[in-house]
Amino acid sequence: MSEFRLPSLGADMDDATLREWFVKPGDTVKNGDIVAAVETNKGIIDIEIFEGGTIEQIMVQPDEKVPVGAVLALYRTEHESEVKRLTPEPATHPFNKERASQPERTPEPESTSAEAPLRKRISPAARKRARELGIDPDTLSGTGPDGAVTLDDVLAGAGPAAPVTKPATQPELSRAGMRQVIAAAMARSKREIPHYYLSTTIDMTPALDWLEARNTQRPLPERMVYAALLLKAVAMAVKKIPEMNGYFADGQVQLDTDVHIGVAISLRTGGLVVPALHNVTKKSLDQLMPDFFDLVDRARSGHLRASELQDGTITVTSLGEQGVETVFPIIYPPQIAIVGFGSLVDRVIPVAGKPAVRRVINASLAADHRVSDGHRGGLFLAEINRLLQEPESL
Repeated sequence: MSEFRLPSLGADMDDATLREWFVKPGDTVKNGDIVAAVETNKGIIDIEIFEGGTIEQIMVQPDEKVPVGAVLALYRTEHESEVKRLTPEPATHPFNKERASQPERTPEPESTSAEAPLRKRISPAARKRARELGIDPDTLSGTGPDGAVTLDDVLAGAGPAAPVTKPATQPELSRAGMRQVIAAAMARSKREIPHYYLSTTIDMTPALDWLEARNTQRPLPERMVYAALLLKAVAMAVKKIPEMNGYFADGQVQLDTDVHIGVAISLRTGGLVVPALHNVTKKSLDQLMPDFFDLVDRARSGHLRASELQDGTITVTSLGEQGVETVFPIIYPPQIAIVGFGSLVDRVIPVAGKPAVRRVINASLAADHRVSDGHRGGLFLAEINRLLQEPESL
């Protein structure tokens, strides 16, 4: 029998509240299936399973708070032989020790016609909003896949005069909680990681000219933004300077051959999350652009997956939209490097020995001195620069 455990979804995450199961005992799952949703200070996160099999027993019920590493469910993998079903002691649940003194309850039947409404599928964001509005989601008709109740269904069911039961102070409390998480991670980073910083100015004119020419041939919804070029250039530069891609954990360097770029995304409610774009080097710009927009949209609407918060191997952050010209970022532990981009500005720089007005951007690097040094960091920034001078190579 295998154990499905609550994963760590970021630095200094200690626990989470299980909000919803999307499977029940007897269900068959495959690699990558979303099986549950948990709530952290980062919002509602979909949790995936990474081994196919059959769900045997649910260990944690909705609205229970559990620590990282807690067993959420037991499942039998496709390769395991049939074994006797395990019945764990309730007292082992670290957040619910009081259960030890309670008599063991007989499990209720898994499927009856009267229970069917309880299994109506509803997205985590929709369930959260329904709670806030005091709406029973089982009374709503779902318009999503397989009749799932969506956020739009909840809002439509609320009506224009529906009372909002959420306390007025809740957004401030959410922001405060997220700030505490960010503060803990950044304090750990500055305390444990010996940073070094480098910065360079990149002439973006060739890349922007190339992008403009490409976009004139595309319909408006399919046009690319220059952020895609920056992400792809960082990913390709990592392949040449691998010391920027991976983790420093348990006193050892763990370099990664895949490049999953963590993208720092500010949330409308305050704070930020750093989900990962997976396998950036293996994607064309045409693939990368919609994936980037999708990641931003889901981060801000509360539909991220656990793997997106776990898998980042290097982070990219940009404050260009706020008019910041140079960013000196802090490494997101346990990663070993982060790249910052400022805003595009006009500068007079020498081109072929003559002054010219060009569109430039400042790129900065913060890297872990235990893993690399300024020489390798300089080569890394130089490679990003070179790639952006040849945008067709991206």
